[in-house]
Amino acid sequence: MKAVILAGGTGSRLAEETDLLPKPMVQIGEHPILWHICKIYAQAGVQDFVIAAGYKGEAIAEYFSKFRLRQSDAIFDLAAGSVELLPRDDVPPWNVAVVDTGQATATGGRLKRLGLWLGDNSTFLMTYGDGVADLDVRRLVEFHRSHGKLCTVTVVRPAARFGTVVLDGSDVIEFAEKSPAHEGWINGGFFVLERDVLELIDDDSTAWEGAPMARLARDKQMAAFCHDGFWHPMDTLRDKRFLNELWASGRAPWRIW
Repeated sequence: MKAVILAGGTGSRLAEETDLLPKPMVQIGEHPILWHICKIYAQAGVQDFVIAAGYKGEAIAEYFSKFRLRQSDAIFDLAAGSVELLPRDDVPPWNVAVVDTGQATATGGRLKRLGLWLGDNSTFLMTYGDGVADLDVRRLVEFHRSHGKLCTVTVVRPAARFGTVVLDGSDVIEFAEKSPAHEGWINGGFFVLERDVLELIDDDSTAWEGAPMARLARDKQMAAFCHDGFWHPMDTLRDKRFLNELWASGRAPWRIW
């Protein structure tokens, strides 16, 4: 099964980082968040990735073009101008297609442009290039197949930014520190899709989160896989610092590999 990763946005809220790099290349620890996302999928046996690139997509292509060189020991024959990369067990067997889907293309448009890259796969995975989770991808796929819908969306509870205060007149009768329990379910960005959903996308200007998802919900063709575990996007510098602190501590919840 292929995993599509939408990685073409500008990441404007991370401008200090994304002036030079696309958002999926912003690092958590020594690796870009895109690597972390691929590792989450690879834990479930997914090895084929299609990256929908756009803004500064050449940085993503360059990263993967030099991936094995960075990960391997090498012998350089300077006179012959040759390089021999020595095999190492920790180089993942991924097959990665980096596809330019346009600078200003919306999320749905990027997805539709990848139709030819999906091959004969009728079912595929899709996510955004800016969020991590301790998601059991195998369970997600099993859930999708058991419900027979065109789309399964992973829904999550975001962490509340502020504590919750319950009042009785002027008396505080309950105070709950920041907790996802008081928040509703939201789109966590990890999908399982049937390729027929591409027919719901009009053109490059179509946002996947707009009319296509609304129609799937209206037609009862969307199932929700509830994920109560860790999930966090990297939208701001605060998010980047938080994720890097977790990684540096050795307690990153999404490190399920």
